Amino acid sequence: MITFKDLEVDSRILQAITELGFERPMPVQAEVLPILFSSETDMVALAQTGTGKTAAFGIPIIQKLDLTNKDTEALVLSPTRELCIQIANDLSVYSKYIPQVTVVPVYGGASIEMQQKALLKGAKIIVATPGRMLDLLKRGNINLSNLQRLVLDEADEMLNMGFKDDLDAILERASSDRQTLLFSATMSKEIAAIAKNYMNDPVEITIGEKNSSSQNIRHFYCLTQPRSRYLALKRIVDFYPDIYSIIFCRTKMDTQEVAAELMRDGYNADALHGDLSQAQRDYVMSRFRLRNIQILVATDVAARGLDVNNLTHVINYNLPDDVEQYTHRSGRTGRADKQGISIAILGARDKHKIFQIEKKINTKFTQMHIPTGEEVCKKQLFKVIENIENVDLNETEIQEYFPVISKRLEFMSKDELIKRVVSVEFNRFLDYYRDAKDLNVDEKAEGHSDKRDRGDRGERRDRGERGDRERSPRRSGGKFTRIAFGLGYKDKIVPQRLIGMINDFTRNRDIAIGKIDIQDEISYIEISDQHVKDVLDAFQKANYRGKRFGVEVANKNRRSGSSSGSSDRNRGSRAGDDRDRRKEKPRDKDKGKPKRRF
Repeated sequence: MITFKDLEVDSRILQAITELGFERPMPVQAEVLPILFSSETDMVALAQTGTGKTAAFGIPIIQKLDLTNKDTEALVLSPTRELCIQIANDLSVYSKYIPQVTVVPVYGGASIEMQQKALLKGAKIIVATPGRMLDLLKRGNINLSNLQRLVLDEADEMLNMGFKDDLDAILERASSDRQTLLFSATMSKEIAAIAKNYMNDPVEITIGEKNSSSQNIRHFYCLTQPRSRYLALKRIVDFYPDIYSIIFCRTKMDTQEVAAELMRDGYNADALHGDLSQAQRDYVMSRFRLRNIQILVATDVAARGLDVNNLTHVINYNLPDDVEQYTHRSGRTGRADKQGISIAILGARDKHKIFQIEKKINTKFTQMHIPTGEEVCKKQLFKVIENIENVDLNETEIQEYFPVISKRLEFMSKDELIKRVVSVEFNRFLDYYRDAKDLNVDEKAEGHSDKRDRGDRGERRDRGERGDRERSPRRSGGKFTRIAFGLGYKDKIVPQRLIGMINDFTRNRDIAIGKIDIQDEISYIEISDQHVKDVLDAFQKANYRGKRFGVEVANKNRRSGSSSGSSDRNRGSRAGDDRDRRKEKPRDKDKGKPKRRF
């Protein structure tokens, strides 16, 4: 097989990428690099996200730079801030042994003055989002008259995000004799128009079939009643104990509600949607990349341009309205030659959409069985056994306690000890899923009709009627104290943000949480009695987005650990039983807007 050395990559670049573990080019690199090394032709390259496109265009750009001047010779345009920063970082790493190469990222949501100063020092390569790039061009901060290469990365995403006018304006200002490289996951009419209007007889490279999905991704769908969609989601998540996933919802409201439910039910989850500030978005994404969050619930718009490696699953809580968008969703997993799984949770009326997607991406879906409670418990049991097998024994630290522990457990036989150790983690799932009902829709069952399966139109009403929702049990026993936080909706506080703050400030994931009540300027959250002091101490000098706020005990009324609406934030107790939840209390007609309770 061909290696980067065979492709005559500059020795300094080769040293840098070898240190990254790159030895053999990925398919898109093997196709693109020889052409870009040997010619100045324009190119349209169709490949899925996460297939190594940055190195495919970045290595030739760096290798062909004229280092005798400080002119800007290359411009890379990307759809989002995150992708812009990632590309700039990658190019800087590839060129780490060529000190004359300067890479400057420019993007919205950051100080334009700082970016202007960086550009004044000289930028051989600029990586930019279209909006900020056009702004700097209009201000006269960037000169593209000597531009040699222009790259449109994730071009279909930029068009989907409404950047067509910005792209037109930038392309018209760039040097006319430049080389233009366009990389896209799909070939739409808009992409073809750019190729026709701004490129000269481009060579087209397609990795896989045009508009097709990555071969590393397996596609599944499952059928359930719309009102059971959230239950099905939890069953799937519980069936994959090591899941690291993005869950896609169609609307911002769905994203917020699903994330809030998952957080309340004890999952390490958070939401990503358009209402978050850039600082909030960065905070969520940093936690997700560090795997402090295992499950990110996002809208298509908010997730555009995300560059996260090693996702095991993409779950479609709702299918996208645009069939092509499914390609971008599923392409978040199965990257860098790793296997990924994409799952769509459907009502029976939505099954026809699967056939449309199959035709579009040239890939077959497999219908999967929503795991039963027994299957989930079995999977979790063997996960406990695996954890015991692979745990690192810290004998030095344990040694001083071992005689006492051994003495206390000496009355147990080996078999009984094993059973007890396993039961510590396993019992909670066994309790959750005892007598759990089957969530699968039997299409052949007599009496199944469209009236029973109302599709997405009935989903919001079903979500409000909590009768068929699972509820994660609170730890048995224990009491709770109501704590008041001096933050509310006006501060853009939502339940998942409040719980995330408690996670971060206390650094304790073993705190049981009860009801959360968020109002305009204050929030109430129930904390287990044993952790009240920890929470109060942790937030003594806390601030949120520069605002100091108070945290105190709201009152002395306490409730037993059996009340409804609570959850255990311990990652181990992440499931819910199938017992019916009580319906929410009706709205108070005397008030204009009811309080939100989670």
